[in-house]
Amino acid sequence: MVPQAPAAVYAIGDVHGCLDELIALEHQILADSRSVQGEKLIVMLGDYVNRGPNSAGVIDHLLAKPPEGFERISLMGNHEVMLREFLMRPHPKSNWLEVGGIETLQSYGLSSHALKSTRASQWPMLIKAHIPNDHLDFLGSLPWTFKTPGWLFVHAGIVPDIPLYAQSPDDLFWIRDKFYDLVDHEEVSSLEFRVVHGHTPATEPVVTPTRICIDTGAYATGRLTALKITADDGLQTLQTSPLARTK
Repeated sequence: MVPQAPAAVYAIGDVHGCLDELIALEHQILADSRSVQGEKLIVMLGDYVNRGPNSAGVIDHLLAKPPEGFERISLMGNHEVMLREFLMRPHPKSNWLEVGGIETLQSYGLSSHALKSTRASQWPMLIKAHIPNDHLDFLGSLPWTFKTPGWLFVHAGIVPDIPLYAQSPDDLFWIRDKFYDLVDHEEVSSLEFRVVHGHTPATEPVVTPTRICIDTGAYATGRLTALKITADDGLQTLQTSPLARTK
């Protein structure tokens, strides 16, 4: 918990292996932040892997130094949860492979041919040889939420009216309709913060009085979105330009 509001927080939505878009967005953030004096944070909202072309490169990038003058905080997303579960029990019939896992393994140098030609019993050894230990450590160290005064950053959302310490990890990483239906229809008795999250892609950010979703489907559209929040709760969005992608 940050004791006072940072001068600026830039929250970045679901990257999904789109390293080029992440770098381009960080360049925009760096240019935009030059006039900001004080503490500056980049908060990554999870889902760094799967579906896009360079999941391994995205994790390498997040392990490196953040842009000059920034601190970076990377949260856990449901796709990191699925990747960790797969790495504990790698198998050719894993459901994870159908939600972008193949692309993730390819980004680590594991071709489809190599995977198909390797017996299931040998997959754990094959995959262990390709995924660096620092990437495994990164996946195991990601916090679930981050708070600043008046704001909560989380991958998917929360169950309203349950204290943050009592939230289920499944809800923090996976919740959708239960969260949206309650907070969007003002049936919540009280929220101490406005929630910034990803997890559910839309063509543009979804902004309501209680939540802001900034997953704009970067792996499919080339639109990676950041939300800038200043100490006076001013809001601004930054976004990469759409690119032609094959879903």
